[in-house]
Amino acid sequence: MDNASTFRIYGLLGYPVKHSLSPVMQNAAFKTLPINAEYRLFEVRPEDLEEFLLSDKPAQDTEGNSVAKSDIFGFNITIPHKVKAREILEKKFPLDNKKQEVPENEYYVQLSGAINTVKRETGSLKYYNTDASGFLRSLRQDLKFETKNKNVLVIGCGGAGRAVIASLTWERREGVAKIYINDVNQEATNSAREHFSKLSRFSYLKDKLKFISSDEIPHIIKECHLLVNATPIGMKGEDASIVDKSLLHKGLFVYDLVYYKQGTTRLMKDASSLNLTCASGLEMLLYQGADAFELWMAPMQAPIEIMRKALMEAAKR
Repeated sequence: MDNASTFRIYGLLGYPVKHSLSPVMQNAAFKTLPINAEYRLFEVRPEDLEEFLLSDKPAQDTEGNSVAKSDIFGFNITIPHKVKAREILEKKFPLDNKKQEVPENEYYVQLSGAINTVKRETGSLKYYNTDASGFLRSLRQDLKFETKNKNVLVIGCGGAGRAVIASLTWERREGVAKIYINDVNQEATNSAREHFSKLSRFSYLKDKLKFISSDEIPHIIKECHLLVNATPIGMKGEDASIVDKSLLHKGLFVYDLVYYKQGTTRLMKDASSLNLTCASGLEMLLYQGADAFELWMAPMQAPIEIMRKALMEAAKR
């Protein structure tokens, strides 16, 4: 990308989005390199999602600015649009499901059934799931966690939970032994179960994935090496956790996808008090953002440490 090129807009699409820290880290990256671009927020209601994605009608950012779609060169997607956006874009721009070998980025989209990053190209929108790639990158770099032959408990099987499952099963031979999946929302559980059952080309998933009830968690967690919170619990600062502190055992790694801007979630506090190795949603936010940046700006590398510093400083405010 030519740094002196036409001013470009990137952004975050969701509802709501005003709490997001993504603009802080992406704009820090643009400013540092420097790149003639700005990252903005676009608050889009579910009923307006398809229009935003496929029509030429100008969008409006949260500051009230009208933005031509042709000026938006890429964007991230967050709650509640990740699954629906994939359905809309895959119908318009289908993936080639006849490939003998599925590329990593397409595997993440197919397995998660969700997307969080879009890149505008001539006549097309390319879509990706950097939640999955970012989670795996953070898992290795922040937690130093090796997935081979490990058991994982994932609580929450919406878009974020599915991305985690996708990342943990990408390396078939080097990946996890078992992923136990739980969600108190029965509708989400049924949807995820149906989704994974349709992925017949990835037959090995049958042996790796197991849905469990909440009553089974106290027993199952004992044999797990990693606990992942993929629910919104803790996002609003409530003093609640997905599991009781007494279930957190020595040697358990904990990854809480939630980041609470004004403090630390109950799960993170409990894990830290037991000296367990843990990471928060800020780390995943960083790496999914870095992966998105590199897709938009290829072959340019994301300035990870600049982005990390900006993100961590903003999280303390």
